[in-house]
Amino acid sequence: MSAEAGPLEPTAPAAAVVVASADEAQAGVRYVGLATRAISFAIDAAIIDLVAIVVGIGASLILSLLYLPGDIKTVLAVIGGVALIAWCVGYFVVFWSTTGQTPGARVMEIRVVTDDGTRLRPRRALVRCAGVLLAALPLFAGFIRILFDARRRGFQDRLAGTLVIEAPQTSYIAARRATANPGERERARRRAPSASG
Repeated sequence: MSAEAGPLEPTAPAAAVVVASADEAQAGVRYVGLATRAISFAIDAAIIDLVAIVVGIGASLILSLLYLPGDIKTVLAVIGGVALIAWCVGYFVVFWSTTGQTPGARVMEIRVVTDDGTRLRPRRALVRCAGVLLAALPLFAGFIRILFDARRRGFQDRLAGTLVIEAPQTSYIAARRATANPGERERARRRAPSASG
């Protein structure tokens, strides 16, 4: 539905995305609900677990060739646990602070941005990651707010000052091409036929 919709145009159902201000309505910002976020997180969890399992199996195979005392095995298990936590946190912090999208978010075409629509800094991404953990601790109660908030913000979003918005067709390469210097694009176009010929 466009911002200039007439009075006879049908309105969106109540379950549709709610827009908080006129500026955001003009910009076409649409906020993401709980189900889409849950699917995105499930994809990310599968990737995180798959990598952790492959690394764990590899480490176990290597260590099985060595004779290690029990104390060393305990220390290695603790190191492995710390590495797993660092991997999980690093996964989200790096993706949120670079592209705003984890692989799961890219599949679901959503993006995490700050309140003013800019990219997250690593510190803010780390705060959001901690917020996700805190939101999940009391029986996932921190996520319930997403169902009722006009901008679909959960506890983690309020804590870090972030929003989760729809981001269709957010290919990094397409974005780079769109913002490339027009002269550079023209030179690239001219070079393409000569390279093939």
